[in-house]
Amino acid sequence: MRKFKRNISLTGDLKFIGIRLKEPMQTAAGLLGVKEALRHSFKEMGIVRSMKSLLEMNQEDGFRCPSCAWPVPEHPSKIAEYCENGAKALADEATTQHIGEDFFSKHSVEELSQLSDYELNKLGRVIEPMVLRPGKVHYEPIAWQDAYDLISNELHQLKDPNEAIFYTSGRSSNEAAFLYGMFARAFGTNNMPDCSNMCHESSGVALSETLGIGKGSVKLDDLYGAEVILVVGQNPGTNHPRMLSALEKCKKNGGKIISINPLAETGMVRFKNPQNVSDMLGSGRAIADLHLPVRVNEDIALTKLILKKLVALDAKNSNVLDHEFIVEYVDGYDELLKDLERYNLETLQRRTGVSMRKIDKAVQLLAENSKIVICWAMGLTQHKNAVECIQEYVNILLLKGAIGKPFAGTCPVRGHSNVQGDRSVGIMHFVNKGLNHKIQKHLNFDPPTEPGYDTVEAIEAMHEKKAKVFVCLGGNFLMAASDTQYTAEAIQNCDLTVQISTKLNRSHLVTGKTALLLPTFGRSEKDEKNGELQFLTMESSTGKVRQSKGLLQPASEQIKSEPEIIAMLAHTYFRGNHSMNWYALGQDYNLIRSYIDKTVKGFDKTSERSKGFGYYLPNNVRERDFRMLPNGRAQLTLNSLPDHNLKPDELLLMTIRSHDQFNTTIYGLNDRYRGIHNERRVVFMNKEDMLQHGLNKQDVVNLHSEYDGIQRTAEQFLVIPYDIPKGNMAAYFPETNLLVPHNHFADKSQTPISKSIKVTVEKVS
Repeated sequence: MRKFKRNISLTGDLKFIGIRLKEPMQTAAGLLGVKEALRHSFKEMGIVRSMKSLLEMNQEDGFRCPSCAWPVPEHPSKIAEYCENGAKALADEATTQHIGEDFFSKHSVEELSQLSDYELNKLGRVIEPMVLRPGKVHYEPIAWQDAYDLISNELHQLKDPNEAIFYTSGRSSNEAAFLYGMFARAFGTNNMPDCSNMCHESSGVALSETLGIGKGSVKLDDLYGAEVILVVGQNPGTNHPRMLSALEKCKKNGGKIISINPLAETGMVRFKNPQNVSDMLGSGRAIADLHLPVRVNEDIALTKLILKKLVALDAKNSNVLDHEFIVEYVDGYDELLKDLERYNLETLQRRTGVSMRKIDKAVQLLAENSKIVICWAMGLTQHKNAVECIQEYVNILLLKGAIGKPFAGTCPVRGHSNVQGDRSVGIMHFVNKGLNHKIQKHLNFDPPTEPGYDTVEAIEAMHEKKAKVFVCLGGNFLMAASDTQYTAEAIQNCDLTVQISTKLNRSHLVTGKTALLLPTFGRSEKDEKNGELQFLTMESSTGKVRQSKGLLQPASEQIKSEPEIIAMLAHTYFRGNHSMNWYALGQDYNLIRSYIDKTVKGFDKTSERSKGFGYYLPNNVRERDFRMLPNGRAQLTLNSLPDHNLKPDELLLMTIRSHDQFNTTIYGLNDRYRGIHNERRVVFMNKEDMLQHGLNKQDVVNLHSEYDGIQRTAEQFLVIPYDIPKGNMAAYFPETNLLVPHNHFADKSQTPISKSIKVTVEKVS
């Protein structure tokens, strides 16, 4: 075997490019948001192409936004049912900038790795399949069938199916994810890590244990009529901007919004709805009635304090908690009350960093109302105790009876547009006996019965050379995962890495000995098979399945759809000798959906029912059906306060997104809501912490984390004073993923601790 040796940078050039600082903005969206959306779109796609596609995004017969998983209203705006970041995501995938054989012949992977993630993304769409041979530093073109043969041969040479790993990003469709999961099982492995492992796996575990389903319980309309909405560990203005419209409707209907987050994010301060003329011309609408600036990872202290106060008020009035609901549907009430008695109010309050006056206001709102929705995102899910954090918030809903009724319930806000759908149709590393039974019955093969690797285990398996083939259906695995250096070493140990992607990213440069880059359609592109326009389906955060149909001409005749790529790979691997007709499945997506309907719980007549604005999958919580849980009842939980054991010089760092990015995709270098322009390598610090560490504004620092005797370093960051709780810091990912140890993760879910990393700060002279 030839020696694998390439000089690849994991960060690109670390030079600063001239930061510009402004005051953080107090209003989200508005005319400036519209202007930025159109500016970005016109630059990437041109005016005609932009308007044609923007007017069809999220419409009844159009295509689903390729950005977040926020649901589409029953009656969407006919002009603009999208947000600024949705427009950027569309422009990013539908750009007219293309790269192929000529580009890669001129630029080696070593040279390209010196570019920043932003610069790599700006290179454009990959328009033909490429291969990076062992010992080579230039990608070369490869015929599609040769690529399928190469992968097939590598898979056949493995001694054990578990030496292959099949990773899935949330950008894929239900149809692609279903085929991908079935191929992995037919091949013989449950090694199906996915992006859920890195974001909302904690939500799935927490909700499954307490309510019986790993999904949220609310529909979009429930937010409109809620009396109180808690938005926890989430920045809707940047990460899910269309959610602000739902919060605005709640406010118009008399509801109250409580924001719980270390940072006071602009979207939760004030919002100018681009679909509302009076909003646009006026001052907009205040969103959060109350902001609780809780310290990083002190949510359990805060919720215990709230619960203690609610219980005390109920002891006086007997109508604060929903005792009828508790008696009929809930287990663990007496145990919870006994556990709460162990905690002191003042001690809990000091841990939170939030004034008792503000906490009392939140308690009063919760005490006086019962239609309560709790929304959350990665600010809760990426801690060592993430599952317990979420379950403590569920305790509030259960005591208030705010489960399984209109305008109340759980709302984990998913990131990528079909990450929830991927899991629903079978992308999972664990064994689902019900799904396995249906696979045997309807697909006529025996799936594996042992659990596979999740993301953490997959990285470790590659690092230990237990896995040799790594296939990625979308995403930027290297930059999304924790512990970037360790992950890079793991990937480079593979014999073959395969990336099914639209654009170039760093995961295409840090590769196995042989690497394939297989270009695929964007969400907005036409997918025609045998003269018929195909459509795909996705599932939103609220569990609704609906179709998506592209309208733009594909970037190249050389690119293929994800379902076809997967189907042809399976057809090649099995040499046409398998119970599933893989070739036919790649040509007719209705056939794929017929298999989904037969094998996947809740899916029924999907080809028909997904038209228009789709249909909801079954949800036991909405029916107050807890038969799958102990004693057939929802579960209250007893959760412990975290102990980070910080050293005197350590601070707690949380990773965040800028306004010019979606997940690991960097659209631009501005974070205008926080006042940062033309730079990403910044760290937000409390002024008192800066003084204590002898730091001034825009000093250059290195960040260090030390776990298990191993020091990790993220170099060259500018210090920015910011309104953040003392003892806490924030910085953008993926630049700070270098600091997150791969072997420190949430209990039960193994989600990385990206929101509570112990770090020290070193001033660079």
